[in-house]
This record gives sequence, C-alpha cells and structure tokens, in this order.
Amino acid sequence: MNTSIKTLGELKESGYSKKTISEELRSNLAEKLKSGEKVFDNIIGYDETVIPELERAVLAGHSINFLGLRGQGKTKIARLLVQLLDEYIPVIKGSVLNEDPFEPVTEKYKDLVKEMGSKTPVSWLHRSHRYTEKLATPDVNIADLIGDVDPIKAANLKLSLSEEEVIHYGIIPRSNRGLFVINELPDLQPRIQVALFNLLQEQDIQIRGFKIRIPMDIQFVFTSNPEDYTNRGSIITPLKDRIQSQIYTHYPETNEIGRLITKQEIKKSRGQENIHVPLVIEKLIEQIAIEARKSEFIDAKSGVSARLPISAYENILSAVERRMLINGDLTGTARIGDLAAAIPAIIGKIEMVYEGEQEGAPNVARRLIGQSIRAIAPEYFNNIHYLNQK
Repeated sequence: MNTSIKTLGELKESGYSKKTISEELRSNLAEKLKSGEKVFDNIIGYDETVIPELERAVLAGHSINFLGLRGQGKTKIARLLVQLLDEYIPVIKGSVLNEDPFEPVTEKYKDLVKEMGSKTPVSWLHRSHRYTEKLATPDVNIADLIGDVDPIKAANLKLSLSEEEVIHYGIIPRSNRGLFVINELPDLQPRIQVALFNLLQEQDIQIRGFKIRIPMDIQFVFTSNPEDYTNRGSIITPLKDRIQSQIYTHYPETNEIGRLITKQEIKKSRGQENIHVPLVIEKLIEQIAIEARKSEFIDAKSGVSARLPISAYENILSAVERRMLINGDLTGTARIGDLAAAIPAIIGKIEMVYEGEQEGAPNVARRLIGQSIRAIAPEYFNNIHYLNQK
C-alpha cells in the first residue's frame, strides 16, 4: 500500500478496500500457508499441536484463549500474531480509536468526513502499533479497560457532560482495528469480566450515561492458567462461553526440543563468547526441568517454567566466566561440577508442596540435579543399567 497517500480522496483513487482485522489475519495466513512459508518464527515444539489449532482458529475468525501452565510461551505466540497483520492500514488522522476513513465510528469523525469529504486527512498505522497487552490484576477497573466520562476534559473544552467528546476511552477502544491481549484472564474481577460480554459477542462498547454503541473491530487473545480457569468463581461461565477457541499449550515433549528452546532464549553477556558448553551439560540442564515436572516435592498444578533451564544455563555460563576471570583464562568449558551454580535458578522457579518445604528448597534442587544425572548417564555409560540393578 502506498503510504504517501494523505487524503481520503487519494485513498479511494488508489483502489484500497476496507478489511476487518479477522479478514486481514485470514488472508495473510492463507498466503503463508499456500506458499509453504513458516507462519510463526521462533516457536519450537508446537508444529504438530498448538500451531495447527491456532491456524484453524485464525481462519475461523475466532477470539482465542491460550490455556496452559507458566512458561509455555502463551504470550510469545500471541505477540507473533502481529506478523499476520497488513504492514500498514489507513486511519483518520488524529483519531484515538484508529478509525477507518471509510467507516468512522465516533460522531466527531463522522461529522469530519461529512464536512471535508475527499479532503479528510489520512495517516498510516504500522502493524507494530496495533498490538496492545494488558496484565489482568485485581486493581483493573472498567474505566481502564472501556472508558468513562472525564469531567476535567469537559471543563477544559467547555462541554456538557452529555456530549460524546467528554468520554475518555480506555485501553480496549484505543486498540480498535488491532490485537488486544489480556494475560491471566481469571485474575480479572467478575464485574470486569462482565464488561467484556458485549465486546466479544456484539463487538461494541457502551459507556454509562450515553446512548451510544461504538462498534469495535478487535482480535481478542487471552492467556490463562488451567487451575484458575477451571475453578468455579475464578472466571464466570458466560465469558467462557463467548471465547470461541480454546487452545492448550504444553511443555517441551523431549529433552532435545527443550534444548533448542533454551539455546534460543539464553542471553550471553559480553565476555562469555569463548565459553564452551558440552552437549552433555546442555542435556543435564534441560533434564533438571523434566525431573522437576514429575517430582513429588513440586506442585504439578503450578508447573515448572521453561525459564528454569534458561536461567540455569545462564548461571552455569557465569560460573565458568568467574573461573576464567580468577584463573586468567581466555577460554572455558562447563563441567559437571558447575551444575551446582544452577541451584539459585532452580530454587527461584519451583513451587513446592508441603513435603518439599519440609525437605528444603536447596536440598530439592540438589536432588533434581542428581536425578537428571541419573537419567542422562545411560546415554554415556553402557553398563549403567547393570550397575543400577546390582
């Protein structure tokens, strides 16, 4: 699209046709699928599970809820949906609701288009500015999300409180024609969840005291923890009914997939470029998370985040760097003994049950390291099974 276009008249002459956000997502996804192009970059381990379900939801034009334990990449996937938007879309210049020049939604800009016609000023919005994310917290209120009357604005503009221009729009209307993500949806208070009914079903917002229904074009994406989402009272049933596709996420299914994710996400500091981490150490780091997810000392409902092996890997890099600095070495290699440096990372990423609390977090972390060594050892020592039996 030619972003040098500055007026509604030029936009009409260019042949531009309006698309809803669902149509944008659908058409751009369809093009990628036809061409065989990878749809979502940097998402590992979901090619046969989560990604196909997400693609079907997008093609269906559904609102989406990613349901999974912490550290399963729910928000990461939601953010990558931006890649399926058109690079630029035209908006009426100055509109806080990103209104389409062909179909303005507020009285102010409807009047502007009637008055200026083909001379209505147009600006262009990049897809990177069409993503909004909100963490659900108990202090979130209706004014934050939807909007409310702003008496200070009314006083400054010398307007009556009955006029539409005195409304201060919340974060959702300001996300019009974009993606809006609510993380940890069940943490929203029930009265706030009710406010989402109309947005999900009728695609409009209502502001108290006004006879207006402003249509919204928003792709909603939610993330939730299964324990909170399925508990009665955490999320109200009518809201669950209005979310059209629910997609379960999961942890890496193999040690190899986990290693690929970890190596993609770790951040090496300057000075750590000459550190070598052998494959066996990488396997052991990932195995710690695998052992933690099935440990009787750790709360399975809370989950063990994929951030555990990432932080553990970074701690081990730092342990090797520290040794290099002390010894004056220019290069370094991670050793089995360096796994002890991962204990602070492990402790910070696990939530223990009563038995784990009794055992003590450091002892549980050491036990997990020992279990990971035992699990990986048979790959390197042929007679380990025989020795275990003895």
